[in-house]
Amino acid sequence: MENVGTTYTRTALALHWASALLIFASFAIGLYAVDLKLSPIKLKLYSYHKWIGVTVFALAVARLLWRWRHPAPPLPGGMARWEQITAHGTHAAIYVLLFAVPITGWLMSSAAGVPVVYLGIWQLPDLVAKDKALADALKTVHYALNKTLLALVVLHVAAALKHQFVDRDDILGRMLTWRRANRTMEE
Repeated sequence: MENVGTTYTRTALALHWASALLIFASFAIGLYAVDLKLSPIKLKLYSYHKWIGVTVFALAVARLLWRWRHPAPPLPGGMARWEQITAHGTHAAIYVLLFAVPITGWLMSSAAGVPVVYLGIWQLPDLVAKDKALADALKTVHYALNKTLLALVVLHVAAALKHQFVDRDDILGRMLTWRRANRTMEE
């Protein structure tokens, strides 16, 4: 395992920000499309939502594998113990949800009898047989997990802003820089 520097690697930054952008796009598309009447536009938006979900899942796998070999920089020494525990817990919960949200969406589509066709090219296998009651239950679970992910992302952003502008410990700077602050982080 490599030595831990003071900033994230370029790969970690790219995976983080690509995931963030896709998650926000997926939230927006999902919230908009859910209230539309059944139409070609709604079906197209759901397809985009599913494509993004599959991509977020793939990025989560890549992020986890990358982080296993390239640990996150240590938190500032001056952080209170409760802040460190909260940061680690929030990050862990976000990672779990980066897997759970797409999987519940895929399960929901399978149970509804609507295939997930990634990028309109590759049909993913159904994970469960068609079952309306299960699809309805999974819709509720998928929605609740999305709301939980949104709440954790808001907490994550608020904490980063607090550290940047109140504590001034440059936590946010570690995720905004594309340069190396430490040569031991070479990819």
